[in-house]
Amino acid sequence: MPSAPLVPASPRLAGLAPVVGAGARLLVLGSFPGVASLASQQYYAHPRNAFWPILSALWGLEGDAALQARPYAERLPVARAHGLAIWDVYAGCAREGSLDSAIRDAELNDLPGLIHQAPTLRAVAHNGGESARHRRVTEALGLPVYRLPSTSPANASWSFERKLAAWREVFEQAEVMRPLEGLTD
Repeated sequence: MPSAPLVPASPRLAGLAPVVGAGARLLVLGSFPGVASLASQQYYAHPRNAFWPILSALWGLEGDAALQARPYAERLPVARAHGLAIWDVYAGCAREGSLDSAIRDAELNDLPGLIHQAPTLRAVAHNGGESARHRRVTEALGLPVYRLPSTSPANASWSFERKLAAWREVFEQAEVMRPLEGLTD
């Protein structure tokens, strides 16, 4: 009986460090960085991902001030200044490509550890369905938990305007619409 051909294993990938500053009030959790994000070591690096454009629209940043128009190193202080923390539910996984459906052998990030380091957090928001699959883990942290529509270009069934409205509602509840006063990063 002939043996089955060997299928190469998906590469083991490591995620990105959390973005969190003093006064963080809302933690947005993605699932795991896509290929473009891992290659550039930047959250939401795919040019068609709506994450940075949504934040810009929520915070009234237009033209050259829009986050997607700025270098990544300039985006993070703005996010932190508004009380936004960014991370993913998975610390590592095996995956070919960028689709969440291809994630295998995932390892969760230390979310309780991050919450301990950021005592000002008021809420957690999952960016998309794969992240929200771990809602019971985030609910155990004792904070309100929300599910946001994914900003991924793969979520084409939601228009930008519909995504923006859903994100606005959560950002208003978590009070991350205006920069924090008295905090510098």
